[in-house]
Amino acid sequence: MANPWEEIKLDDYENHMSLDSVKQLQTMNMIMKSQFNDYPVDSVMVFGIAGGNGLEHVDRNKYRTVYGVDINEEYLHVVEQRYADLSDMLKCMKIDLINESDKLPHAGLVIANLLIEYIGYDVFKNAVVNADPEYVSCVIQINTDTKQWVSDSPYLHSFDRLDEVHHQMEESELDTAMTDIGYKKILSHNEPLPNGKALLRLDYKKE
Repeated sequence: MANPWEEIKLDDYENHMSLDSVKQLQTMNMIMKSQFNDYPVDSVMVFGIAGGNGLEHVDRNKYRTVYGVDINEEYLHVVEQRYADLSDMLKCMKIDLINESDKLPHAGLVIANLLIEYIGYDVFKNAVVNADPEYVSCVIQINTDTKQWVSDSPYLHSFDRLDEVHHQMEESELDTAMTDIGYKKILSHNEPLPNGKALLRLDYKKE
């Protein structure tokens, strides 16, 4: 059976995420501006790049290579079209992190926003080890309502199958997972959302 993320239409995802009651697309865009700018690296890999939200913040004078990784090939085609101005440095790669992380190239920074929830800590650790970055910057969603972790919206049923792959995230467990593979936490920042949820940014540096 296909991964649920291969079946979710990008329009449904982005329209849901940008609703005033959800505001995750806008908040994530703001966070990604910092993620791209905060560390002294010249290559970055975005796990679960979806439609490329945040790529407009890539500094051409800083980055040599930007890798966009996703399991959904249609998402990657959209990214290439939207960010054609980055075509000389943007490399989109269809990779299933659960089964194909050995195909990942090296990057100085890995960004993984709202992704670990759908692959779990062990798969994420394996993917990070394969990309072997100096820095890892993640965003996880903190849920006050454990019964409904997807915010209510007209697009809610587009995400029905995500229950099959969703893992509840905890900061302490992610810290432990990253310590296991030799990374130390260097940043924890909480960004509240309008519906009682929050986005928690957690950054790590290789020891």
